[in-house]
Parts: sequence; C-alpha cells; structure tokens
Amino acid sequence: MAVDEMDWALLRELQRDARLSYSELSRRVHLSPPAVAERVRRLERIGVVTGYHAHVDLSKAGRHVVAVIRMSCYGARCVLRDPDVAAWPEVLEIHRVTGDACCILKVATGAMEEFEAVIDRLAPYGQPSSTMVLSTPLSWRPVDP
Repeated sequence: MAVDEMDWALLRELQRDARLSYSELSRRVHLSPPAVAERVRRLERIGVVTGYHAHVDLSKAGRHVVAVIRMSCYGARCVLRDPDVAAWPEVLEIHRVTGDACCILKVATGAMEEFEAVIDRLAPYGQPSSTMVLSTPLSWRPVDP
C-alpha cells in the first residue's frame, strides 16, 4: 500500500504531536474525523506508524554517559543472536551494520562506572569499541516524503 499526500499530512502532524485527538487532526488536515481515524488505523496496520513515544532528555533523566559501541562479533556468540542484550536497560538502540563490525549499540548510563560495566558485559560477545557522545545537535527529526 502506498502512502499518499493525505497520509503524509497526517504523519507530519502525528510526528509533531502524537497526542492529538482525531478531531484536532481532522481540523489540521481538513478531513472528517472518521476518515482520519480510518487512515491512522491503516497506517498502524500496514506498519508505517509503529508506535507513539515520548522523547526523553537522557541527561535530565539521569543518563549522563551516552556512547555508541561498535561490536566485532560473528557466529554463535554474537550480540545480534542474544535477545537478552536488547533487554539491558542501558541499551537504547542496536543496529546491524556493514563493514568490519557486525552491529552498533547506542547506550546510556548514569555514570562512567555503569558504562564500564556495560563494556565488561559485552566483552564475551566479541571486541567492543566505544565512542563517547559529547553532544547531540540533532537528536530526532520527523520523516518527510
């Protein structure tokens, strides 16, 4: 199913504020509330809209140490093959990548000691190589057509 211009109008508004009511969405995109509700449900059903989330300021939430970790691990003992790693509270994202690493993890901890513990927990999976995040000039952006 293709995403048309009206779907993109809805997506733009939902990405700005996912808490909008169907009535308010209707007013903003000039479509009836039942039509808006049906389109949003369709976007959810086909997987274009995958969820509704709050953006959290990591530092204000007590996660002052943010890093990306490249993992060089292949085979049976790979981070990508262990679903428990994705459940670690410090792990925010896992990306399977090309190149000399198999994946990149974004992690956030409250202190350097906690970050060190994450590195230690990752070591049995392969070679972790970390890069500390100093600042984040662009933390998120909406998807546009």
